[in-house]
Amino acid sequence: MGNRFNIQPLGHGIGLRAPHYQDLLQESHPIDFLEIISEGFMLDGGKPITVLEALLEKYPMVMHGVSLSIGSADPLDKNYLKRLKTLANKVRPPWFSDHICWTKVHGRNLHNLMPLPYTQSTIDYVSERIKIVQDYMEIPFIFENVSSYVEFDASQMEEWEFVARVAEQADCGILLDVNNIFVSGFNHEFDPMTYINAIPHDRVLQYHVAGHLDKGSFILDTHDHDIRSEVWDLYEKTIPLFSGVSTLIERDDNLPPLQDVLKELNIARKINQRLTKAA
Repeated sequence: MGNRFNIQPLGHGIGLRAPHYQDLLQESHPIDFLEIISEGFMLDGGKPITVLEALLEKYPMVMHGVSLSIGSADPLDKNYLKRLKTLANKVRPPWFSDHICWTKVHGRNLHNLMPLPYTQSTIDYVSERIKIVQDYMEIPFIFENVSSYVEFDASQMEEWEFVARVAEQADCGILLDVNNIFVSGFNHEFDPMTYINAIPHDRVLQYHVAGHLDKGSFILDTHDHDIRSEVWDLYEKTIPLFSGVSTLIERDDNLPPLQDVLKELNIARKINQRLTKAA
């Protein structure tokens, strides 16, 4: 069992964040790959590009975007795609990713990952746009499931069916965010394993594992806390269902020292090693 794209897994990685630049540049660390936020490096020059070019000599990288807005009613942003492809030509990632959501309306970026109604017409619309983007970029596209706090009355199916059907119709991959599934499962009262079991196993190329904020009656996907034991447990249940999937520890705010992030990376690595030996 492997992915349908015949792409070799990268292993276990972390997100590239500015507070960790110097540590990553000065020393070698047990990191298999780095993930960059695409929009932070769609630049002509400056420190981020200097750091990027130096770290490309040390680590494989993938690109993760937050502004593609694949589900928006607005036309695809050709200028954004042009800059994204320029960055991809520099980074040479095995895949690039963004979220299955909308972030733009009437040309304005809300800087928020808004959920979509789960309908056949949305599947048709989003799938066609993914095909256009993937053909233009000339590398595999994988989309991430988002965390959500509201649902649409118009939805005709569950989120996991929607995600699976978009991936099949668009013929693209999936970035399975385990924390987002846990968050949405709590907020919408579904079993996260029902979601995970419904995902096409050969289309998942990457996991995200992250922390969140428990507000009691709901959970916020914040990426600014340590990964909770419940999410690690869900990650451990997910691993045996898929093979050849790369894992990314995602931390975006309240950043601890790099060594603390690497401790979480090592937890993920040990879970994978233990389950691989058991198999």
